[in-house]
Amino acid sequence: MTVSAVVPPRHRAGLSVRRGAAWFAAVSVLAMTCLAQVSAHAQSPRAPKPRITTPAPAYVSYLTREGDTLYDIAGHYLRAPGDWAVLSRLNDMPAPRRMPAGIALRLPADRLKQDPESARVIATSGPVEHAFGKNPYLPVKPGTTLGEGDRIRTGPDGFVTLELPDGSHVTIAQEGELDIGRLRRTTLTGAADRVLELRRGAVESQVTRATKKDDRFQIRSPSVVAGVRGTRFKVAYDGDAQTTAVEVLDGAVGVDPGAAAHRAGPPPGVPLQASVQLVKARFGNITRAGEAIGEPVELLPAPALTQPAKVQDGETVAFDLVPAERAVAYRVQIARDADQLDLIRELRVSAPHADFGNLADGTYFVRIAAIDGHGLEGMPQVYGFERRRLGLAASAAQRAGSRDYEFRWFVSRAAGETRFRFVLAASADLRHPIVDRTDLSGGQFVVSDLPAGVYYWTIIAEQFENGRFYETSSSIRSFTLAR
Repeated sequence: MTVSAVVPPRHRAGLSVRRGAAWFAAVSVLAMTCLAQVSAHAQSPRAPKPRITTPAPAYVSYLTREGDTLYDIAGHYLRAPGDWAVLSRLNDMPAPRRMPAGIALRLPADRLKQDPESARVIATSGPVEHAFGKNPYLPVKPGTTLGEGDRIRTGPDGFVTLELPDGSHVTIAQEGELDIGRLRRTTLTGAADRVLELRRGAVESQVTRATKKDDRFQIRSPSVVAGVRGTRFKVAYDGDAQTTAVEVLDGAVGVDPGAAAHRAGPPPGVPLQASVQLVKARFGNITRAGEAIGEPVELLPAPALTQPAKVQDGETVAFDLVPAERAVAYRVQIARDADQLDLIRELRVSAPHADFGNLADGTYFVRIAAIDGHGLEGMPQVYGFERRRLGLAASAAQRAGSRDYEFRWFVSRAAGETRFRFVLAASADLRHPIVDRTDLSGGQFVVSDLPAGVYYWTIIAEQFENGRFYETSSSIRSFTLAR
């Protein structure tokens, strides 16, 4: 027999409420326990609670002048006249036609108008070309102006130096490619924004000191972004090895990744100390594309010339360097100016000797630097030198039917007065001359009644011009007189 308990409706309702209350209490205890566990876990030092931060928007302040309107302010200092609505919302202000002087308004930094600027070519040598966008390349000459979108390339022994509006200089070495990415100045603040894209080769920059917090100067390669606030530094990109070398001569350079995800580099206003690597003066680093930024390496000290005061009067212009410790190669450059803005020749040599071949007469400057095993170019040394081709040709022959011996000579450079010295001796070292005649003005000398024997002689040419003394001599030659 089955017995069923029948519960009146009101009692069923009371039972249901009591069961629900019990279930709610159990769930509440379980939830509180879970929350306590989560809270304890969040407070554990091993698993810090993640913090999500949103960068605060950047603004610049503008103080109104009598009669200003939001329309005028947007038209003068923002990208579009319609941005007056942004100003209205940002400053919680309607758009009156005129405002009194002295009202402080906030303007969004990312909407500030920028005016395009141009770079001027101040020196070129050898093959240098430029193209705008996808247009064909055209030759570059001093005085040419370049701007955003211009691409520049140099050939063998091709060099070009650009001067920016603030007096900064950028020199592109031979076999290089550089694009002008950004060349602008913010209308309201006057901050300069300069971004150069190095595609190939080397570029040296002499950047004037930044005067505004938002000034930006960057050299970007496929592997790094090098930013400065005023310094002298070099960036060289090797496309085959996909490496970028940064060498800092003065100041400091912030180096950041140049991969596509980080291509923009730090925005204007971010201090150099925030860069992945801060490379200081007399240091450099090398970074391979896609890898971590290289650690700073101290640059080699500047080498020296063996004969710094030598007049380059030979067939070719050549320099001998004092071998530098830890150097595996040397960079030798010739320029028309001491600052090396007007470069004309460049050699990388493995031995401490560089021969540039012939060069027109004049005053030049040679810069030498040692290269270490990392491939970093060290600190440079600059010397002035004189190229003066004072060629001297000489000959000698016995006069027919006599015991006279006639010597003749001439110089290839007839500028100014030339005096000559003739030396004749019985030994090749000319230590004990038989004849030593100075202050000769002509190109001929005769020696008579020489006894039989072997003789050695030379002629020395001397010129004094523009306060400097120049001297060159012929090779020591010999002849034999028979009885």
